[in-house]
Amino acid sequence: MSESTESGVENVVILGSGPAGLTAALYTARADLQPMMYEGKEPGGQLMTTTDVENFPGFEEGIMGPDLMGVMKKQVARFGTRFDYDEVIGVDFSSQPLVLHTASGKNVKTQTVIIATGAAARYLGLENELRLRGNGVSACATCDGFFFRGVEVVVVGGGDSACEEAGFLTKFASKVHLLVRRDELRASKIMQHRALNNDKIQIHWNTEMTDVLGEKTVEGVAVKNNKTGESAQWKNIQGVFLAIGHTPNSKPFLEALDHDDQGYLITAPDSSRTNIPGVFACGDVQDHTYRQAITAAGSGCMAAIDAERWLESQES
Repeated sequence: MSESTESGVENVVILGSGPAGLTAALYTARADLQPMMYEGKEPGGQLMTTTDVENFPGFEEGIMGPDLMGVMKKQVARFGTRFDYDEVIGVDFSSQPLVLHTASGKNVKTQTVIIATGAAARYLGLENELRLRGNGVSACATCDGFFFRGVEVVVVGGGDSACEEAGFLTKFASKVHLLVRRDELRASKIMQHRALNNDKIQIHWNTEMTDVLGEKTVEGVAVKNNKTGESAQWKNIQGVFLAIGHTPNSKPFLEALDHDDQGYLITAPDSSRTNIPGVFACGDVQDHTYRQAITAAGSGCMAAIDAERWLESQES
């Protein structure tokens, strides 16, 4: 299968360099498929903005997010993965070989594509919110809740995710302030019931966060009541969790591939296969449920094995 690379058509191209993409690269490289990885505009993915990672197996004392991605990249490079910082902005999946169009103007031909472009958490866009991301500001309670034992935190949002994140954080935080910009929750009835009846969750209606306070870490938040116009600063807050949704990085593929109404790519049950033969998807670009580094890595393994088996089926 390695001969196709020499003819100008790649065996496998991996799009994205987070845990899913790097795991896919590890497996395809060890299968002698000589994978080419396009790292995209955010090499390393969301873990590059995460500080301590304590829930990735194999690191007893935990590891910094950027360090984990650096270790994974070195590992896959050792087996021959090639890297390019270019970004794929368009595709032609109408026939074999598949064609990828990059931001620098290249047209890359390949037999298989593994899409591991991830998803981006939605933020409010406040300057200090983005500056303190990874230092008290998070978009993943499951990832970071453990670090907020015994302190007060804020959760922004009013949907199922916000209620679920708030409930999860009550295992650690002394109090969870849920900021809802409307006068009602958008969450399902059962999630509303859990939030409304949890003594450690205080819901603030018609309330928006206007700033995050602190120099090196979160030391408070500024809020505003959008009905009365009243503003306040809460200096007792040490953590801010955004739960206003994620946006899958799937835009270049939406015309060619099946996707749901949020843009998440749809794969076959128990598989990474998309509706186009030779195209596979893994990680957060197709997973709106778990969104963990370890589940992304697992799905990257699946995509690599699926791609290898598909290539073998084309030879027989």
